[in-house]
Amino acid sequence: MTVTSANGNLKLLKQNGMKCDEIKRNGFRDRRETKGSGTGIASRQHQQESFEQAPMYVAVMTYLGFGIVTLFGYLRDFLRSVGLEKCNIAQEREEQKSFTPLYQDFENFYTRNLYMRVRDNWNRPVCSLPGPVFDLMERVSDDYNWTFRLTGRTLHNVINMGSYNYLGFAENKADFLRTVADKAHRYGLGVCSTRQEIGNLQIHEDLEKLVARFLRVESSMTYGMGFATNSMNIPALVGKGCLILSDELNHTSLILGARLSGATIRVFKHNNMHSLEKMLRDAVCSGQPRTHRPWKKILIMVEGIYSMEGSVVRLPEIIALKKKYKAYLYLDEAHSIGAVGPTGRGVTELFAVNPADIDVMMGTFTKSFGAAGGYIAGKKELVDYLRSHSHSAVYSSAMSPPVVEQIIRAMKCIMGEDGTKEGIRRIRQLAENTRYFRARLKEMGFIIYGNDDSPVVPILLYMPGKVVAFAREMLARKIGVVVVGFPATPITEARARFCLSAAHTREMLNQVLHHLNEVGDTLGLKFSRRKYSPRPDLYDETDFELDS
Repeated sequence: MTVTSANGNLKLLKQNGMKCDEIKRNGFRDRRETKGSGTGIASRQHQQESFEQAPMYVAVMTYLGFGIVTLFGYLRDFLRSVGLEKCNIAQEREEQKSFTPLYQDFENFYTRNLYMRVRDNWNRPVCSLPGPVFDLMERVSDDYNWTFRLTGRTLHNVINMGSYNYLGFAENKADFLRTVADKAHRYGLGVCSTRQEIGNLQIHEDLEKLVARFLRVESSMTYGMGFATNSMNIPALVGKGCLILSDELNHTSLILGARLSGATIRVFKHNNMHSLEKMLRDAVCSGQPRTHRPWKKILIMVEGIYSMEGSVVRLPEIIALKKKYKAYLYLDEAHSIGAVGPTGRGVTELFAVNPADIDVMMGTFTKSFGAAGGYIAGKKELVDYLRSHSHSAVYSSAMSPPVVEQIIRAMKCIMGEDGTKEGIRRIRQLAENTRYFRARLKEMGFIIYGNDDSPVVPILLYMPGKVVAFAREMLARKIGVVVVGFPATPITEARARFCLSAAHTREMLNQVLHHLNEVGDTLGLKFSRRKYSPRPDLYDETDFELDS
């Protein structure tokens, strides 16, 4: 059996165009051989990433905080069961008690006893344009956040530090939106049909040609929803007998698409090339479980900028591994397209790699372009295949014409085809704001995650009580922030996620930093033990244990 298995592996390696002596035990050949164009850029980029660990006492206090909240949760459940406290959560009717329960008591424990106590920090009603500042409708609760009522007051000019309005194109200036208004007058707001039937307008085809030209690829296809662009297209690309290698911090839309595809899914450590190569090597050598047949396809799925960490994909190294092991690469640029790169073309431009090396390029229009929808781009054969096989392409309604025009307007502005330099000015302003904001936070002593070029800036808060106090205190100072905790993040890594915009002025950022400094001192949020230095942090991936 051993000889047969080894021979099978040798044949499989030859099918994939590799010699056995090329694969060392640590998964890497000599670094002088594997380095290609752009690898030096990749090394410099990831030296600029920071993932500082908090002191041990912070983790202990975080677990202790969750433990105390959980104990009080059980106490409140007991009080509800004996009728000493009113139960506001949905329950089965008495005559349905013998049925299979619709509401699992334990699964709702977190929502019932933890989330409800702090629900006022989310879903706040916005009543203005979500630009660099916005207006919020004031609301209060008389039953500990089970229900809310509006007071009739409005909080004006709250600084918006949570929207994905990276380039400031979510705007309402009449001169900028004139063409959008013209398209709404000409086509209306809805198409009321799929593009396969009678919903394919000339403006849709114009957008797809523009996207392909912007990304410097052969062809592209657009969709009305960014989430569905991932979740409905991945099942059309892979299926049973295929292998998906997914970064552990990929977005839910990628995870859902992978699960719907029926392919085998394996998860590698975030941005860790040792982990990825080990899985690629095992997949090529061992093949499918039980049968050991070669995988039909191996698809690597990564994001350009990870929306919770602010980290940037190690694209040149992943491309090198993809080529070495004959795999395919799916790149989600939802947060990176328009936001990074000298001319806003995303991580491919940031790392100076050839877009043709990425098999499937995906992105959304909901962030840098101030609109809605998403795209898939790449070779013409890929796009033509998806036009007839993608559920999102066949069954979803065509994009709204004014939304399409907004994307065209923003993209032409970025490319300079509107006759101005406004687009490039916004890209440079975003980069300047990002660097300035991150540097100041490090100087103050906050622990922040991510790459210095990433406009997504997570500030680690850790303890559940401090997360709530931080959000409420910042709103009291007229600064709108997004706080995120378990289960959206690991239980010990609750955070506030700031999103920088080109529309933020230096005065706005200084005001936010001033209040952050005060709140950080008041709540004790400055956990960093590092002294700020212009010298970049070194990236360490040696925590992944290789084969001995």
